[in-house]
Amino acid sequence: MPDPHALVANPAEYLGDADATIRRLAVSACSGNVTAQVAVILKHILEADGDARVRAEAAEVLAEIGGPALEALLQAASDNSGIVREAVATGFGELADRTTLPWLLDAAANDTEKLVREAAVAALGAIGDERAVPLLLDLVVTGPPQVRRRCVVALSVFDGPEIEAAIRAARDDRNPMVREAAEMVIGR
Repeated sequence: MPDPHALVANPAEYLGDADATIRRLAVSACSGNVTAQVAVILKHILEADGDARVRAEAAEVLAEIGGPALEALLQAASDNSGIVREAVATGFGELADRTTLPWLLDAAANDTEKLVREAAVAALGAIGDERAVPLLLDLVVTGPPQVRRRCVVALSVFDGPEIEAAIRAARDDRNPMVREAAEMVIGR
């Protein structure tokens, strides 16, 4: 195990470490200080690292730098790991780039991992594009409980009578966490 102070002081030196835990910590330590050179390394890690946790961490850090990382995140959106797809969806929400909307809509409706669906719904709310409303209105009724809860929050950024009706109806959802989310956003 490297000296923690050295890892934090110069994380780029540890991005190629043989230990996946060290690589993940190094990627995380790059947060807030991604140089062009480190961005290239992180894009490679996102594409090729053998550990899904390391790839997910790279997606999260790359989302911080915005536009230059968008292409790498779009490619990682098809990763076979739900952990990575969840990080990508979260990153898309942070970037608020509308070109990610088709992937987010598909992931929210169809991804096999509930956490990816939740992150995609949250990102749709963060982006606030009206094209997401029909899907959110459907999922607030038909989705799994965690997705329905996220839909309530995501819908709260939109206006209109159908939005208000859906949020009010969610107060009577069979799941308590959905009801609680609806109660929290009523009167926003």
